[in-house]
Amino acid sequence: MDKKKSFDEYASNYDAWFFDNTNLLRSEVNLVAHFLKDAGDIFSVGCGSGLFESILKKDFGINIEYGIEPSDGMADIARKRGVTVEVTTAEDADFGIEKYDTILFNGTPSYINDLKAVFEKANKALKPGGKVVVIDVPKESSYAIMYNLAKAVDTWDHSLLKGVNPKDPYPIEFVKVANWRTTQEKIDLLNETGFANLEFAQTLTKHPLYSNDVEEQPIEGYDCGDYVAICAVKK
Repeated sequence: MDKKKSFDEYASNYDAWFFDNTNLLRSEVNLVAHFLKDAGDIFSVGCGSGLFESILKKDFGINIEYGIEPSDGMADIARKRGVTVEVTTAEDADFGIEKYDTILFNGTPSYINDLKAVFEKANKALKPGGKVVVIDVPKESSYAIMYNLAKAVDTWDHSLLKGVNPKDPYPIEFVKVANWRTTQEKIDLLNETGFANLEFAQTLTKHPLYSNDVEEQPIEGYDCGDYVAICAVKK
């Protein structure tokens, strides 16, 4: 299934799912904000509908003006929320040279095929001492295991998932086109592409059945969260 087509066709479903899972959304926004304090000029790789960017600006005073997004449908929504968006993939985009203080990958690594090449571009696009913030669902997490099972059986409506998945699971169209990586895989790629001083934070520490019951604040580490952030500095 084509990633761009999936997000173009189901762009409205993306926001609707988050609005139906507001505690989960708030927990994830809290994690994104954690490493974006005093982040300077921020570039968002795969900004989607600009939902996170709009909440970060409104509730945390974190302004993300520029981003890229491969889906026309998602980009249109993000523009209405004040983000200047170029429609392109992370692999094809020109990030520039020493242009940004921070580059954000929020929930996007699992939709990038050649993540190493994109991290290399991000390193070049950062000013000296700049940082990347890489946030995603780790492959080893409860959510990703559940997603990969749904992907394997091609539906949420399967006996193996009965009583396991939340009542309002992530749209299957987005699950089918994702490729989740382990936290260690992302650590290795960051080390290989010129980043150092890695820091970690995590959220969604409850089972997926219960992760929307309460808003969480991020905690250090990556050993129990279903949404994990890695902050790394350009060498």
